[in-house]
Amino acid sequence: MRSHRIRTSAAAITAVVALPLSLGAFAPQAFASNAASSTPSPFGPGCSKLPHSGKGSATGMSKERVATAAANNPKLTKLALALKDAGLTTKLNDAKHITVFAPTNAAFDKVSKKQLASLLKDKPKLKKILTYHVVDKTITPSELPNGSFKTLEGSKLKTSGSGTSFKVNDTAKIVCGDIKTANATVYLVDEVLMPPS
Repeated sequence: MRSHRIRTSAAAITAVVALPLSLGAFAPQAFASNAASSTPSPFGPGCSKLPHSGKGSATGMSKERVATAAANNPKLTKLALALKDAGLTTKLNDAKHITVFAPTNAAFDKVSKKQLASLLKDKPKLKKILTYHVVDKTITPSELPNGSFKTLEGSKLKTSGSGTSFKVNDTAKIVCGDIKTANATVYLVDEVLMPPS
């Protein structure tokens, strides 16, 4: 009788110990599925430099169409002016489900004043360069590691990288990515992209 009780107790203890262990076997899978979730949005080191509230914030931009959102963002005012000069403001605001690789003001500052002045006077060339920053589809962060996309200008641009660190055409860094506007996805880049000549 006593040995029967000991065996029963041992079986009960084994069951109690085995249950958490068997459940624990699923825990790494659950953690892995959470860890494999998509890149946070928006992402990138430059996101912290965006306004935290108002129309220029990531939340505020989501309520505006892309060219209007750029005009209201203090980091994109030079892009907004260039879009206006090129006659592209309405076209981009009327487009649906596009992606814009948006050069920041700092990106425009890397272009010499002489080059920039010349570019702003040459509307066809300005339009060509700016439409090279626009893709006629929504690009998700999961497509960035080895991406190749045809732009509105007609040429392709390429993206590469991993995690939250990505480049466009191997040179321009995405400083803040996957910002939503009412009609577009925006990736802020630190260089003005030039289409192949």
